[in-house]
Amino acid sequence: MVQSYKELVAWNKAMGLVTEIYRVTKKFPKEELFGLMSQLRRAAVSIPSNIAEGRGRLSKGEFRQFLGNARGSLAEVETQILIAQNLSYLDEPEANKLLAMVEEVGKVLNGLISAVKNQ
Repeated sequence: MVQSYKELVAWNKAMGLVTEIYRVTKKFPKEELFGLMSQLRRAAVSIPSNIAEGRGRLSKGEFRQFLGNARGSLAEVETQILIAQNLSYLDEPEANKLLAMVEEVGKVLNGLISAVKNQ
């Protein structure tokens, strides 16, 4: 039985995604500081934050709700990566790496949602 959110694979993979998002957005144009860069970073941070907050709640229903919020933020991140690529803020290899990470987080997160639902 997992005791802490820090033991969850979904949380750890989401933390890796956040780190990579911060790394690549450092290269965004300065005019995006309060635009796409900020939005992408906030959405990315929201993923592991929702997983952690949900794990700290008292009921499985609340945990599932927060996992759903994390999944919504993940879709937001994916969309914003595609926007950044369309605007040439990310080159194709960077975007593909991030999108692969998003896909991996999504698979693990969906597995966790299923596991919580079936408990």
